[in-house]
Amino acid sequence: MFKLKNFIYIWFAALFIVYLASPIEASAQTLDIKAESAIIVDANTGQILYAKNENEALPPASMTKMMTEYIVLEKVANGEISWDDKTEISDFVYEISGNDSFSGIGLRKNVEYSIKDLFDAMVINSDNATTIALAEYIAGSEGEFVKLMNQKAEELGLSDYKFVNSTGLDNASLNGKHPEGTNPDDTNLLSAKSTAQLAYRLINDYPESLETSKIPQKQFEDQTILNWNWMLPHDREYLKEFYYEGVDGLKTGHTELAKYAFTSTAKRGDERLITVVMKADSIEERFKETAKLLDYGFDQFETVELFPKGFKKEGESTVPVEKGKAEQVEVELAEPLNFKIKKGTNEDYDIQFVIDEDKLNENGALEAPIEKGEKIGVAKLVYNDSTAFPFITDDKKEITVDLVAAETVEKKNWFSLMISAIVDFFKDLF
Repeated sequence: MFKLKNFIYIWFAALFIVYLASPIEASAQTLDIKAESAIIVDANTGQILYAKNENEALPPASMTKMMTEYIVLEKVANGEISWDDKTEISDFVYEISGNDSFSGIGLRKNVEYSIKDLFDAMVINSDNATTIALAEYIAGSEGEFVKLMNQKAEELGLSDYKFVNSTGLDNASLNGKHPEGTNPDDTNLLSAKSTAQLAYRLINDYPESLETSKIPQKQFEDQTILNWNWMLPHDREYLKEFYYEGVDGLKTGHTELAKYAFTSTAKRGDERLITVVMKADSIEERFKETAKLLDYGFDQFETVELFPKGFKKEGESTVPVEKGKAEQVEVELAEPLNFKIKKGTNEDYDIQFVIDEDKLNENGALEAPIEKGEKIGVAKLVYNDSTAFPFITDDKKEITVDLVAAETVEKKNWFSLMISAIVDFFKDLF
């Protein structure tokens, strides 16, 4: 009995240590996701709310098309191409489009297609042929476009990536017609984290992308193309069970090697989340696991004011002043410190006042005059003795608010300064 009791104590102690390890690790203990890797990101700030094997590079399948999408939108925004531009398709695009295994929508030779129509078919229906047509139009060949993809990935700061084609298909499935300069047996690679980084930049740099990704179905020539994102409000009865209110993107993916993947984004009120699941076992599972992630992110987290504007920390809010009419000055938060946290964990956060050493003299004091509202340093948010928080754009981002003087301290007049100097002289003398 004694041994059992000790085991229980040790077990609870270990659980407590895991909980305190970090906000992300603590969150991971409460969510069981049936996918090889997954992540939840606050789309407004880039803060990571949950992660599972997020750095493992895996085939993203058609989630690759988010990079093609980004480049197209950038070219349009820069005026390098126009939505009204038209292009005919190459023999290779025609071949891909006629292949049912490549989600081909049956593009026709000697027909001019607008860039907007090709783009919509790529985003809504995940069409591979229209994706390659866009790549060829922009860069002259898909091989040259792949170079642009990798350059853009570096520019955007993706943590893990390798692009070998514009679509997400495995090169081996292209029967030797893979992009020039790439390996015939190669495939694209992204981690859940780098996929979320790409999605974060896509919807923040080009929010208009959501106007297309949220369309459940659309007429393309004489056919209706469907969006593979089943969490949108589809009319078809068999898809309605997967509907999730607020979802308006972003990109599905599937190949035999990649299994089933999905990058979603959803908005509820002022909050927007991005989620990624990779290597789910079925088309249904990728949406069910995404719903779990969205529920968790929306229901378990909230943005709160941890410390109000004007907050002064006991024992750390006064700084000595020299040559002033007051011997010290109080410092306070210039703005409220708001942060997204797991509900009910407010008390787990602290704040650290850090005075700017460049503002202090050799005696460790500020020198008057000091104006009310003048920046004196920063206040850092602290969780479990750490000031670093996980963000999609920065692994060790610190959350800070300016520290400012709570009042004005005027400089002594010349007579007072002289008297003080004499007093200090005799103090030193004796």
